[in-house]
Amino acid sequence: MTSTASRSGAVAEFSAWLTAFLPHDYYENYRRYRWDIPLRRDYQRAAFEGGWLQPTWPRDHGGRSLGLRDAMEIRIEGALRSAPKLPNIQGPGVAAPGIRQFGTPAQVQRLLVPLLRGDEWWALGMSEPEAGSDFAGLRTRAERHGDVYRVNGHKIWTTQAHESRWCTLYARTDPDAPKHRGISCLILDLHSPGVRIETIRMSSISDETFCEVFLDDVEIPVQNLLGPENGGWNVALASLHHERQMIWIMNWVEIKRGLGAVRDANPEAVAGQDLCVELGSLLADAEALRATGYRALDNELAGRPSPEADIMKLLGSLTLQRVWELAAAAQGPRSTVDADLLFERQDALAATIYGGTSEVQRNIIAERLLGLPKG
Repeated sequence: MTSTASRSGAVAEFSAWLTAFLPHDYYENYRRYRWDIPLRRDYQRAAFEGGWLQPTWPRDHGGRSLGLRDAMEIRIEGALRSAPKLPNIQGPGVAAPGIRQFGTPAQVQRLLVPLLRGDEWWALGMSEPEAGSDFAGLRTRAERHGDVYRVNGHKIWTTQAHESRWCTLYARTDPDAPKHRGISCLILDLHSPGVRIETIRMSSISDETFCEVFLDDVEIPVQNLLGPENGGWNVALASLHHERQMIWIMNWVEIKRGLGAVRDANPEAVAGQDLCVELGSLLADAEALRATGYRALDNELAGRPSPEADIMKLLGSLTLQRVWELAAAAQGPRSTVDADLLFERQDALAATIYGGTSEVQRNIIAERLLGLPKG
């Protein structure tokens, strides 16, 4: 971590604020605090009130009107110091940017601040059983009848839907249009009649429970349309753009933590040639991920296209899985009884799925960056 003197004033101020917020025994008892929902709720509310939640946004939306570079350094600082994870991260990370960019004045006024403060949780109604990773292949239908859309369909892997009040629901409003052009984004009140939510049994400890959401003649007011009708594809892309930076920073920091676990596990085992080679490869990949993140930022600041986002997602998620598998190899037989290590390995498996699966990322890289024909 760089010294305070070499950092921007905003980053140093955030660091001091974070120190004042965290309990005095936070790092000593981090294993307990990482699951402390009341603390994480308090952190989100305090970050909103302090202007650290969305640093580039104005004060009334949880920010300080900072530039992109300072904002990224603040996020990196928070990640390096294991700041409490937001309890409903897809709300501020994905739903809020979409509402702020595409919402009507009435939608922004009613929904944005309760979301940012954590008073109302949000789910993302994107994935479907029949579509898999193909977002454009969704089949949920929304038919307009006067002042309402009548929605029928089925969503899956909808994180925290059972605890959320709202959902950005993507549905097909024009079945005759090309797949990605006939989708709309609707703001769904999950307490509406016709909504049924079932949790999915998880294989590891997690407070981010997956759910299935069944929609049976659910009526959504037309005034809850987010963005233009049949413009949901662009709403999704813009919303997920904000998530990508959050994901690469999170993956990079977790990779660094995993590398530390490898080095600390068994020095004699790590000194072996096979583990050393893999450790060196992972160290290089971690630095490549960080450098690519900064290059993407430079492109964004210069207004240039930035293909790095898809590369970072693929590299970061695969590297994260490799590093925790190496940590298990370095620990040897003891890894089978280490509950914390087991959790880290299971948690890393999700990295190649959330935020866009690795299969989708490879297709995007092949088609858009390398110019290869579609299979």
